[in-house]
Amino acid sequence: MTVNSIGVVGAGQMGNGIAHVMSLAGFDVVLNDISEDALKRAIDLISKNMDRQVSREKITQDERDQAMARIVITQDLPQVAQTDLIIEAATEQETIKQKIFDSLLPHLAENTILTSNTSSISITRLASRTDRPEKFMGFHFMNPVPVMQLVELIRGIATDKQTYETCLGVVEKLGKTAASAEDFPAFIVNRILMPMINEAVYTLYEGVGNVNSIDQSMKLGANHPMGPLELADFIGLDTCLAIMNVLHDGLADTKYRPCPLLTKYVEAGWLGRKTQRGFYDYRGETPVPTR
Repeated sequence: MTVNSIGVVGAGQMGNGIAHVMSLAGFDVVLNDISEDALKRAIDLISKNMDRQVSREKITQDERDQAMARIVITQDLPQVAQTDLIIEAATEQETIKQKIFDSLLPHLAENTILTSNTSSISITRLASRTDRPEKFMGFHFMNPVPVMQLVELIRGIATDKQTYETCLGVVEKLGKTAASAEDFPAFIVNRILMPMINEAVYTLYEGVGNVNSIDQSMKLGANHPMGPLELADFIGLDTCLAIMNVLHDGLADTKYRPCPLLTKYVEAGWLGRKTQRGFYDYRGETPVPTR
């Protein structure tokens, strides 16, 4: 199947990044969100990020202008349904994702492929609620999308070969690398990454080290570009907690039990960079550890 148009549902951190790379790769993009403000912010951010790419000579001004012209924004979900490939990039809550697919179903073109950018939720389960489980798969980008080279492709139990190969072709057209993952909780990247972050929070919770010493230890001792607590703030502590809960529920192993301190931060609304407070306080000129 040839893919010319991409529908992106959700104009947040991941959705706007996906729209950015898809339009630069030559796809026509329909970007949807329930919030008009979110759509306006997404277009502004995509424009600024592309301007930065022009200034760094990663792309030309003409490539930037053509890419921006390929993006259409809409609050009308049925408008997304007529694209060749839809990528759901809403918040990491299964009920919300299910509602989106339920709303799309009556309006879908016959050959439209459905995918989810979920970082942990069962692709097989999401697909089973649709009329095309064989044309459904996981299409998981890493954050920030324009920078990160990996895309996880996750086949559900019913996903057919043509759907996988079509999505693989899209990844290759983006100039990114695909990693094939089986449909088990959190797939590959987050199956390994999130328990490490959770263990870093336990290390903080138990008083083994403070925020600064934990992050410095992993940056300088393990050569990680970001410390685990700094990375958790970047990802969003609510997202980290949601993925840990998926791992804990799906694999029934106590080693995936979310740290109570992570839960406490989320209950406080300290979700990281997006709320200006998490393991660091971002309200000043430089981030300050909160513990």
